[in-house]
Amino acid sequence: MTSTSPPYADTGLLAPEWALSAAASETGDHAYLRALLDAEAALTRAQAGLGLVPAGAAAAVTEAADPAGFGIRSLAARTPAGGNPVIPLVADLTAAVGEEYGPYVHRGATSQDIMDTATMLVAARALAPVLADLGRTERALAGLAAEHRDTPMPGRTLTQHAVPTTFGLKAAGWRALVLDARDRITRVRDTLPVQLGGAAGTLAAFQAYGAGDPADLTQAYAREAGLAAPALPWHTLRTPVADLAGCLAFAAGALGKLAADVLTLSRTEIGELAEGSGGGSSAMPHKANPVRSTLLAAAARRAPQLAATLYGCLAAEDERPAGAWHAEWEPLRDLLRLVGGASAHAAALAEELRVHPAAMRRNLDATGGLIVSERISAALAPSLGRARSKELLAQLARRAHEEHRPLRELLAELDESKDADLDELTDPAHYTGFAGLLTDRALERR
Repeated sequence: MTSTSPPYADTGLLAPEWALSAAASETGDHAYLRALLDAEAALTRAQAGLGLVPAGAAAAVTEAADPAGFGIRSLAARTPAGGNPVIPLVADLTAAVGEEYGPYVHRGATSQDIMDTATMLVAARALAPVLADLGRTERALAGLAAEHRDTPMPGRTLTQHAVPTTFGLKAAGWRALVLDARDRITRVRDTLPVQLGGAAGTLAAFQAYGAGDPADLTQAYAREAGLAAPALPWHTLRTPVADLAGCLAFAAGALGKLAADVLTLSRTEIGELAEGSGGGSSAMPHKANPVRSTLLAAAARRAPQLAATLYGCLAAEDERPAGAWHAEWEPLRDLLRLVGGASAHAAALAEELRVHPAAMRRNLDATGGLIVSERISAALAPSLGRARSKELLAQLARRAHEEHRPLRELLAELDESKDADLDELTDPAHYTGFAGLLTDRALERR
């Protein structure tokens, strides 16, 4: 069969973490082309607003900066010659503007000014759906936490039953991480800056063309682009990219924690949770795989290495670097896509998650009461002493395993516990500590 897709179209066939997501559409080649043209048009408008270029130039460049008039394949074919897509784009945009105003296209700027500004525009646009999906996720988790505030379940440490907890507290913990991710991304998004420095970060060409105050020019450019105004050109001061790397990698890891727990608790032999729309198997009709959690886990594993590449680019030499700047483009786009897709999957996962309290109760009873041995040790400590009560419970735990008897039955045979309410004392549901109050406190956060 002959393919009808255009060559080099990146649809995400091998990237189910982000395929066809909103973030994917905001980070594709067409989105980058739009951002590059927006950056060029904003720069001309900023200069026109300060009287540095004719007003007609601003109108002409803005009108010509329509992505529909530019060929992605042609730009891609010419990009290797100069090492970045801005060089061929400026040539095409200048031709599209025409002879009268063409000389004002890109005037005073360097390729990195436009590429960095476009990258910040792409990031800002891609982060909008990410934040919306994180909002959906935290609201769904808040509902689960409130609904299951007092639903007991086994707490697990180092893969083993520890002491009881509640599903409400677990869901509240997931929500806290999502809110942390939201807050970090919001702070970074609100400070994404334009880039304007000229050939070596001195803005010399703009001065030569009549600019009187570099701050006025940078602020005008920022207003036109809808980004923040930096204090300095940041050609080799890559704080904005490093901040993006950090908040995106954190978000992937935060959502990965949610996925890790769902993957564990939805195992057949545990069965405490289930995805609302599990995926099928190509070979086993009975399976309902936790696909969304699987994709979140995959994103969480890829994100740290992408962020590491971006952090490595901080060591950029001179006033403009060879290679360090170029090495950022693909990892940053991949990170935006991964987190964009992950946030969408996380929202659907949280909204559709099925909770099985009966399975949680069954698993609480799996150790025959040993899950509350800490509580019983504390209850016996006043009469036996702390060391003796701990030693006694250790002995009873060994006997419970060896004799396959519940802890309550063994306790009933001891004189030390004859006055205790063993039903209440050994019920895991009665030993969840301050889980309910901690959940309430967590839900106060907005």
